[in-house]
Amino acid sequence: MAMQSNSGTFNQVSDVPQNSNYGFALTSLTSLFFMWGFITCLNDILIPHLKGVFDLSYSQAMLVQFCFFGAYFIVSLPAGTIVKKLGYQKGIVLGLVVAAIGCLGFYPAASMHSYAVFLLALFILASGITLLQVSANPYVSMLGDAKTASSRLTMTQAFNSLGTTVAPFFGALLILNQAAESISAQASAEAVQMPYVFLAAMLLALAAIFAWLKLPNLSVADEGSQNNLNKDSGSAWQYSHLVLGAIGIFVYVGAEVSIGSFLVSFFADPSIAGLEESEAAKYIAYYWGGAMVGRFIGAAVMQKVAAGKVLFFNSVIAVLLILIATLSSGNIAMVAILLVGLCNSIMFPTIFSLAINRLGKHTSQGSGILCLAIVGGAIIPLIQGGIADSIGIQPSFFLPILCYLFIAYYGLWGSKVKAIAK
Repeated sequence: MAMQSNSGTFNQVSDVPQNSNYGFALTSLTSLFFMWGFITCLNDILIPHLKGVFDLSYSQAMLVQFCFFGAYFIVSLPAGTIVKKLGYQKGIVLGLVVAAIGCLGFYPAASMHSYAVFLLALFILASGITLLQVSANPYVSMLGDAKTASSRLTMTQAFNSLGTTVAPFFGALLILNQAAESISAQASAEAVQMPYVFLAAMLLALAAIFAWLKLPNLSVADEGSQNNLNKDSGSAWQYSHLVLGAIGIFVYVGAEVSIGSFLVSFFADPSIAGLEESEAAKYIAYYWGGAMVGRFIGAAVMQKVAAGKVLFFNSVIAVLLILIATLSSGNIAMVAILLVGLCNSIMFPTIFSLAINRLGKHTSQGSGILCLAIVGGAIIPLIQGGIADSIGIQPSFFLPILCYLFIAYYGLWGSKVKAIAK
């Protein structure tokens, strides 16, 4: 991999030509996007499961997302430093190993019947995922023409959504069904042990594969070769489109995670569908499956239509759908909230690529800032949990509406790149 000089920049030591092996590298990276999507979506299964096992309120149950996404806030900037020192590929390998350790932590957590240990294991797991995000997202953006970075990142994120589509079935079958058959809270808690041990084994296998693969050696030196607005000293914080993009990531991840976290409880509500938890969990796949389908469509659309305009359109439709879900009941409310997943499809990769556009040598720092903003997935679900405890689940969905309104603003106006005064 690349070596770091005293100035903090990278020098390429690989003989890999500029555009060789990019297709192979992108194909390999899709497995990472699949795995962290799969693992992240399992939180939507863990929340109702642990809520029942430990007799938690909605606010207490949302500590699952608080600890998981709180890791992004704490770990993102150190992860950026680690990636600068190790390079993208070694950063990916380290992230996979740390995530595997977090998965293994579920075994003692269940044996001890301790919610606190579950939360600690989730934090470690999320720390590994954060390192993967900081390494893989900018790497994908750099594997090709900057003009099609949004399309390329959207395509790889589609495989992230494939993971989130498969995970609810896995969780419903191996966790919720088994827990429902358990005769004690202890046995119910232990339903998570073997699924997470299996995930740990998969992550370690991927770590071994990525340690062995020969991937294009791209680094900060390559970032600096992009067209940036300020080639002198400074930082990514100088760019308004990055700062607003970080807010966009914060509210987007918060809204997406919050909606997904409440879906099982929303569908179990007698005024909506009154479904059993194990049955309601299967519907989560439609929410995340919509995101997968939309990303494949969006990757093609954004080859022709400006990414900001697509982002604006999707955000406005998401607002309308949530309004329908909060003001109606039965199948109409169910279908409306599930369709929000389709609107979510292109949001994260589009906001991410628009925010790091033309940052040049500040791209790594910008990526770290954006991953820091993923802490929205910790804060917004917790706030919505408090609202749900106070006034009910259905009215609490007005919070994500505010998030999507900001994203609409960013797509049309906030994402415009402005020159930095020297």
